[in-house]
Amino acid sequence: MNNMEIPRLERDFRVHVYDTSADEKLSLCSLFNYMQDVAAEHAIKLGYGRDELMKGNHFWVLSRMYAEIREWPFRDETILVRTWPYGTEGVFALRFYEVRYPDGRLIASASSSWLIIDATTRKIQRPDEKLSVYNSLKEKEAFLVRTAGKLDDQLRDGELSPEFRVKPSDLDVNLHTNNVNYLKWTIDAYDFDFMMKHVPSSVEINYLAESMLGENIIIRSSREAGNGLFYRHSIFRTTDSRELCRIRLEWKEHKN
Repeated sequence: MNNMEIPRLERDFRVHVYDTSADEKLSLCSLFNYMQDVAAEHAIKLGYGRDELMKGNHFWVLSRMYAEIREWPFRDETILVRTWPYGTEGVFALRFYEVRYPDGRLIASASSSWLIIDATTRKIQRPDEKLSVYNSLKEKEAFLVRTAGKLDDQLRDGELSPEFRVKPSDLDVNLHTNNVNYLKWTIDAYDFDFMMKHVPSSVEINYLAESMLGENIIIRSSREAGNGLFYRHSIFRTTDSRELCRIRLEWKEHKN
């Protein structure tokens, strides 16, 4: 075990025009989709992909994610996305990411925390030894980013978005809202002029509950007091006021 190396997977992505925002730079949602594509492929190669878990009536759910972004690639540029497992922490299975240009320049680094859920009972299942086998290798790694943490409780005040409904295009293979769409909903709640003048420099997400087709959603947003340009967002279901997701976004001025 001491000689074992943490397995890694690296894939290159071309930034297509449909992966960019209005400024022709890679969008935040596309970046998150790239990382999750590589994570899903790697999980399959390591023997704990979705199909393997479903044999036991289980599936993966992303619980937390944190990313720091230094650069925003332009349309038609190629980037490299690397991922590797980081063992377990309680009920969480941890995974890290690095995104770089082909010449090695760092674009982004990220961490994620995943849960295994029973498809019938929706109860959390503890990770098995396939995932915890990498715990003893953690001390060998020096990472550029921290693990995602628990964000503060639901905002009690702030600006409310217009109410909207979960659409069929929002759903994933488990028939609940795709996790990246919570981020998309939040980005869409910003003023367009603000978006054209700023880019995200960090994002932290806590996923708290599922949302389903036809449910009505509202986003509450508030800027943090103090240094930096941080905004907190709480996404919740209107019928029972159940909080579904918390997002903390840090912004910086756009550089052309």
